[in-house]
Amino acid sequence: MSISDRVIAIIAEQAVLEPSDVTPESTLEDLGIDSLGLVECIFAIEEEFDISIPFNANEPEASDFDISNVAAIISGIEKLVAEKV
Repeated sequence: MSISDRVIAIIAEQAVLEPSDVTPESTLEDLGIDSLGLVECIFAIEEEFDISIPFNANEPEASDFDISNVAAIISGIEKLVAEKV
């Protein structure tokens, strides 16, 4: 399973949706994920990929990690996974 598929599966589970309902253009808001759900997504993704996401849950706009939509999240995670190797 690709990084993209795994991230979409985690986000879909958090949103209680099917992975097919989660598109790269979807924002977390579109999917009904609130700030608590976002934090849970981040924890699940960190655990899945054994990475640490530089994310400030209290000030998402101050973070280097782009959470504007699913594609941006996947891109950020791919970068972190590549740097880990």
